[in-house]
Amino acid sequence: MSKVLFAALVLFGTLGCSVGPRYKQPSVSLPSQFTAPSTAGSADTSVKAEPSDPEFWHSFHDQELTNLIERSLSANNDLRSALAHYDAASALLRLSKFDKYPTVTASEDVGRQKLAANQAFGYPRNYRYSTSSINASWELDFYGRIRHNVEAQRQQFLASGNDLAAMQVAIAGEVATTYIDLRGQQERLRVARQNAANQERTVKLVEATFTAGRGTQFDTARARALYESTTSRIPALQSAIAVDEHRLAVLCGQSPDALVSELEIEKTLPDLPESIDPGTPADLVRRRPDINASEQRLHAATEQIGVNTADLFPRVNFGGLLGLMQYHSDTAFDGVSPTNLAGLSIDWSFLDRGRVKARIAASRADGDAQLAQYQQAVLLALEDVENALVRYARSREQDAALRQAALDSKRAADLANVRYKEGATGLLDLLDAQRVQLQDEDAYATSHLESASDAVSLYKSLAGGWPQRQPQPIRSGRP
Repeated sequence: MSKVLFAALVLFGTLGCSVGPRYKQPSVSLPSQFTAPSTAGSADTSVKAEPSDPEFWHSFHDQELTNLIERSLSANNDLRSALAHYDAASALLRLSKFDKYPTVTASEDVGRQKLAANQAFGYPRNYRYSTSSINASWELDFYGRIRHNVEAQRQQFLASGNDLAAMQVAIAGEVATTYIDLRGQQERLRVARQNAANQERTVKLVEATFTAGRGTQFDTARARALYESTTSRIPALQSAIAVDEHRLAVLCGQSPDALVSELEIEKTLPDLPESIDPGTPADLVRRRPDINASEQRLHAATEQIGVNTADLFPRVNFGGLLGLMQYHSDTAFDGVSPTNLAGLSIDWSFLDRGRVKARIAASRADGDAQLAQYQQAVLLALEDVENALVRYARSREQDAALRQAALDSKRAADLANVRYKEGATGLLDLLDAQRVQLQDEDAYATSHLESASDAVSLYKSLAGGWPQRQPQPIRSGRP
C-alpha cells in the first residue's frame, strides 16, 4: 500500500504545475501630455510651475489649513474605518498563507459507556475511555490552487491600502475645499457689511437732505430699499459660514461646535499658486491610488481564475495521526493502546466538471469586468485632470478681470458719492454706482473662492496619497 501511495505522489508531483492564466499588466494608450491650457496665472513664462506634491496644502501657505488637514488625517472616522478594512485585508492575507503549511490540531475525548447484558457478549459491561491524538494534514499544492489564492489575497490587501490612500486624498481635499469656502464666505460677508455700511450712510445723507427740504420721500425710499437688499444677504452668508465650521469639525473627528471659536475669526483666502505642474499622463497613472487599486483587483480576479481552474485536477492531501486510547472497566480488561495513521488522500471532482467549469467561466467574466473597470478608471482620471486644468486656468483669467472690475466700480461709487454731496449728480446715479460696486466686489470674492476650490480639485486629481499617514485605529469597545 505504501508503494502505491508513493508512486501516486511521484506521479502527481511529476505532472503537477500551476494552472490558470498568468497575470500581465494591461496596456493602455496614453497621450504624451495633457492638452488643457497652461495654469499659469500670468503671461510671464519665467514663472516656475509648482510640482504636484501629494501634500498639496502646503502650496497655500496657510498654517491653519495645514493644521486642520493634519488633524483630519489622524482623527477622521471615515479614515479610521478604511484603516480597519486595511487591517482586515492584512489578516486575511496572513490566513491564506497558512494553507501552504501543514495544519496540526490536537484532540481529547473522554467518556463513559454502559452496555446491556445482551450487548456485552462476555466483555465488560461498564467502562470509561479516553483518547488523545495529534492530527496533521497538508494539501500538496501541485496545481497552484493555494499559490493563486495567496496571491489573490495579497492583491486585495494592496488594493485596500490604495483605498485608504484614496480616502486620504478625498478627506484632505474636502477639508481644503471646505476651509476655502469658509474663508470665501467670510470675504463675501465682509463685502456685504462694508457695502451695507456705505449705503446706510447714504440713507442718512438722503434723509438729512429731505429734512433740509431738497429731497423727496421717493429718494429716501429708494436709498433705504438698496440698503435693506444688501443687509438681506448677511444672514445667508452667516449660515453658510456656520455650516462650513461644523463640517470642518466633523471632518477632524470632533463635535460640530468644537471649532467655532477657532474659525469664526475672519481671515483672507489662502494664497493661490501661480501655476501647477501636472506632470505627464503616465505619471498620473502610476501615482493615482484609485487606478492602482483597480489594477490590483484585476490581478486578484486573474488569480481567482487559477484557483477555480485547479479544481479540474486532483487535490492531494497528506494526513497523519498519532494517538493514545486508554480504557478502564469494572473487570480486569483495562489497557492502553497507541494509534497512528499516515495516508494520502486524493479528491478529484472530475465527475462534477460542469459546476467547476461554470465557476471558471464566472471568474473569467469577473476578470473581464475588472479589466473594463481599470480602463475606465484610467480614462476618468485623465478626464478629471484635463477638466481641472481647464477650470483653474480659466478661473485665474476670470479673477484678473473681476478684480479690476471691483476696483473700478469702487472708484466710481466713491466719485458718485462726492458728486452727489456737491449736487453735481442725482441720487439715482449714486445708488446705481453703489449697486454695481456691491455686485462686482461680491463677484470677485466668489470668483476668487472658486479659483481656490479649482486649485484644490486640480491637486486632488494629481495627488498620490499618503499611506504612511495612518489614522489612529479604533481600540475602544473591543473585547
